[in-house]
Amino acid sequence: MPLRIGIVGLPNVGKSTLFNALTRSKGAQAANYPFCTIDPNVGIVEVPDERLKVLAGLVKPKKVIPAAVEFVDIAGLVKGASAGEGLGNKFLSHIREVDAICHVVRVFEGGDVIHVEGTVDPKRDRETIDTELALADLDTIKKRIDRVQGGARTGNKEAKLELAVAEKIKAALEQGKPASSLTFDKDERVLADQMQLMSLKPVIFAANASEEQMRNLTPDEARRRLMLRPPSPPQGGGGRGVGVDDAGDELVIISAKIEEDLQELTPEEAATFLKDLGVDSSGLDRLIRAAYHRLGYATYFTAGPEEVRAWTIHQGYTAPQAAGVIHTDFERGFICAETIAYNDFVQAGSELKAKEAGKMRQEGKTYVVHDGDVMHFRFNV
Repeated sequence: MPLRIGIVGLPNVGKSTLFNALTRSKGAQAANYPFCTIDPNVGIVEVPDERLKVLAGLVKPKKVIPAAVEFVDIAGLVKGASAGEGLGNKFLSHIREVDAICHVVRVFEGGDVIHVEGTVDPKRDRETIDTELALADLDTIKKRIDRVQGGARTGNKEAKLELAVAEKIKAALEQGKPASSLTFDKDERVLADQMQLMSLKPVIFAANASEEQMRNLTPDEARRRLMLRPPSPPQGGGGRGVGVDDAGDELVIISAKIEEDLQELTPEEAATFLKDLGVDSSGLDRLIRAAYHRLGYATYFTAGPEEVRAWTIHQGYTAPQAAGVIHTDFERGFICAETIAYNDFVQAGSELKAKEAGKMRQEGKTYVVHDGDVMHFRFNV
């Protein structure tokens, strides 16, 4: 299953325009009034990865299969959605089904697009969505507590732990803190994930900017306008237009209108246009990079004459776990992983030459896969 990212926000902040541009489609109706998106629109896009193209150029396989991301365009939420306002709980349920949330917040001023609140206020708009998700989660948690209290009172160990986790989350939500602000041990995290809480999902904030703002708006200023946590410490992958961090909030400055316009240009024209804006890559590239970073994802490759393929895994996966992404039999009968680092593969020019140069390693069950590893699994079932 590809990574699923739900695009959420208030009505008329540019969600459907962004979705259309990201998925190179006209699938989502973009209209100047609330709730024009009635059912979630779904689009699959390739994960941009130059390494895949390089490997394909060396191996010349019959087919090339990139990793994929599934974007889900979810109707605009309004204040009171958790209590059924607007299209309410119907769309909150769609958010529960995604792996991560892309929260689109309008920062551009003016234009003909009507703002549902009458004015543009990024901090207010962000807090409105955050509050509605938290209130919906609070309702979920209260029901969960009611359901497990009986079992906990009888001494059922699992019910007692589930009750403790639910009460811990409830306390945070009542203080206005998302479930993601809490620390869980391994067992608690399993139970928390089963609760399908929206405020526990990783969030990438997309500040929807004008063309002028794409030239001038800095990540620090965008963070200030949205009142996001600052990056601490700053990580790589930055440059103008993206702020990436571990402790702070994930931020991408993006222009849905520009992304839409880019679809009408050739790759060369698009690259020139982005360079003129002072941005090193498209919003799609930066958004997917931010999502991979926030979710702790990495990529490894398989490369042979039949196909060169990118596989998405969680950082920290062992070789058998990575093999299991291809097929559970690969994990169950894992013997070893013939592994070549991406740079070694490219420098050698082929798998055979990398092997002759002593760059192919046989890794066992405890090996932790590195981003970019080129792997071939040996297994026996």
